[in-house]
Amino acid sequence: MNDAAARGSVGMFDRVSELFKVIDRLPDEMSDEEIEGLLHVLPPDAAGSLGAMMIPRVREGSLAFMKMLARWLEDARTAMELGKKAVLVPFCFPPELLHAFDNAFPVTSEILSTLGVVALEGQGERYYDMALGLGLPDHICSANSIEIGSMLGSDDFQPQAIVSAAVGSCDINSKTHEFVARYHDIPLFPLEKPVDGTERGRQQYYRNYRTLVRSLERFLDEEMTEEKLRPVIECHNRCTEYYLELWELHKAVPHPVPALFALYTYGCRFSMWATDVGEEMLRVMVEISKRRLRDGEYPAEREVARCVLTYTSFYFDFAGMFNWMDESGYSYLGDGLNMLFPQPIDTSTMDSMLDGMADESSNMPMTKQMGAPSMAMGWSDDVILATKELGADCAIYPGHHACKQTWSSASILREELMKRQGVPLLVLQADSWLKRTTPMSVIQQQIDEFIKNVVAPKRSGRKKVRRSR
Repeated sequence: MNDAAARGSVGMFDRVSELFKVIDRLPDEMSDEEIEGLLHVLPPDAAGSLGAMMIPRVREGSLAFMKMLARWLEDARTAMELGKKAVLVPFCFPPELLHAFDNAFPVTSEILSTLGVVALEGQGERYYDMALGLGLPDHICSANSIEIGSMLGSDDFQPQAIVSAAVGSCDINSKTHEFVARYHDIPLFPLEKPVDGTERGRQQYYRNYRTLVRSLERFLDEEMTEEKLRPVIECHNRCTEYYLELWELHKAVPHPVPALFALYTYGCRFSMWATDVGEEMLRVMVEISKRRLRDGEYPAEREVARCVLTYTSFYFDFAGMFNWMDESGYSYLGDGLNMLFPQPIDTSTMDSMLDGMADESSNMPMTKQMGAPSMAMGWSDDVILATKELGADCAIYPGHHACKQTWSSASILREELMKRQGVPLLVLQADSWLKRTTPMSVIQQQIDEFIKNVVAPKRSGRKKVRRSR
């Protein structure tokens, strides 16, 4: 076997978890010199991502985020040794249900793919190519196929079951998870959201959610009880409070929340939300953002534009996307995956907690918008709500190549934004996880031209600056 083949046989999960073991040993405070020394020993792709995350204004938040992920990876790796079942879930499934079981641990496929893109040399492309080599089509979503390529094409971490929660909102997600379940002969537990926005549809979703809980209880040979669930939901409520504080901080002018914190927020929501380390990470981000607001810290000379991204961002170049927008004065108010809309859950009874978790699940990104009675209007309503509340003067649709359902509605979103909010929409075409589709330099140029030629002249005509309330 040649060297390339030997490297390809190593699973992505193992490679990422080994790197995060090193990151977890880093001290809580590091000097610029120590950071520079660390970057010199890392491969170029990993050094580029870590360097972007360790610039001074985000360093404290990045360390908290990476230590949270290190804990998540370690818990996933040791789940079987501790008698637990590792359950693969999509990003649109809230993990707190599985955190409440003693015998289960949630592993999120899109988080694994993103970590491969961020942390590994080659940025996960070898595993995407593995998926294509196995016969999967090239129009499938890279967020799924990178990790699935590793699961099917290398000696990688394998789940013991899969929760499929994108039924009715993302066919690619659902079918790739079904394929993995059949390939490895492991149970697949579906959670379908009816495309019925009435109370009848809501009650059906409650029944579907309870069916999932009962199925997991049988699979795990464990009963879900109030005593197990209540502390997890109480932690969910504390995480929700921090999320809502961040949402309010996003309204301030100029914007005090670093762009990378948008990614960190939903990275927590999709993995360690409602856990102690997830709660601590969110607390750190809130404290940093409050301090920046108090001290008037802003990385650019002035705030040029306030931007909401309407769908998934681009994860193959943190410096070129998130930090570049900060430093250009293009305030990054969040993207489509930040439209989580979590709410406190009533912990008084088992039924109130299960209903609350079902509501959280139905409001997750993609499930809420793409599974709405009208996909275009459900998506438009949430984007318009975000632009209005956060004071955005422009929106950017990062058109991910695999998400054909959003492409079919982008023109309606553009019309609704202009008609109801007077906010222009830039449409980009790229892949959120693969740099080979559209280089970051092209994405930057398109955003730059849009803001300078469309947004800035419109913004300069305002009579007053919108202030936080």
